[in-house]
Amino acid sequence: MPEGLIVKALSGYYYVKPEAAGSAESVQCRGRGIFKKKGLTPLVGDRVIYTPTENGEGIVDEILPRETELIRPPVANARMAVLLFSVREPDLNLQLLDKFLVHIEHAGLKTLICLTKRDLMDEQEDELIRQTVELYERVGYEVLVTSSLKGEGMEDVMKRLEGCISVFAGQSGVGKSSLLNAMLPGLSLETSEISLRLGRGRHTTRHVELIELANGGYVADTPGFSQLDFLELGVEELSPCFIEFAPHAPKCKFRGCSHLHEPGCRVREAVESGGIAGSRYEHYVEFYEEMREKKRRY
Repeated sequence: MPEGLIVKALSGYYYVKPEAAGSAESVQCRGRGIFKKKGLTPLVGDRVIYTPTENGEGIVDEILPRETELIRPPVANARMAVLLFSVREPDLNLQLLDKFLVHIEHAGLKTLICLTKRDLMDEQEDELIRQTVELYERVGYEVLVTSSLKGEGMEDVMKRLEGCISVFAGQSGVGKSSLLNAMLPGLSLETSEISLRLGRGRHTTRHVELIELANGGYVADTPGFSQLDFLELGVEELSPCFIEFAPHAPKCKFRGCSHLHEPGCRVREAVESGGIAGSRYEHYVEFYEEMREKKRRY
């Protein structure tokens, strides 16, 4: 039986791109009833075995083992997350960026931070972006600054996406669709205008779909969203998601240190000495309290 890659899921159908050489068209498939009985749902990004049917469609018979699985957005086998945050319209939100980074670290994906709309920056904002790039590169993340309008940074982004499934994520209106359109002329994804009064964009991407790149990569253009919750994380899982804590946390006086108030906490010492950025630690504390509050409520 042939194998393929689910590139789109919509209205109960799975669109499978065959692995066979020269197969360009995807096959519209239904999933076997056994998946529902087992509590399994085929996801975009799944590699599957399917059976072609007489009407030119197919049946998904088996989901091959997954390397990764994201809950939100529902994508399998993604290896990289491209976090897109605009410098203006909407303004750069580092607290939200850090929240996205927590979720991506928890999912075990590589991360590329992509700051968009550089063409909208003035000199003062240029300095802010320089400081932001310096901050996150010091933490250990790769940061690219792009402009879809001027084509700036497009080749660098494309190189990072080669040969793997990547997830594009970020709040609405930051330029995900514009960036993809700039990298892939002729794609013509719908883009959203920004409401200056509300400071946020209209959601333009309504389902998850893999967009194939010429370099063997795929991009999941995912629905825009402006907030994430921490229900799937335990508070003890938060600290490892701040990767700059890793050299210091094992040296804390108490095992399971929350890095909030315990004596002999090496993480807080690193914050005080400048080894860990104060803004990152402040967001850690905010997220910790948010998670504890949610656990109490649920």
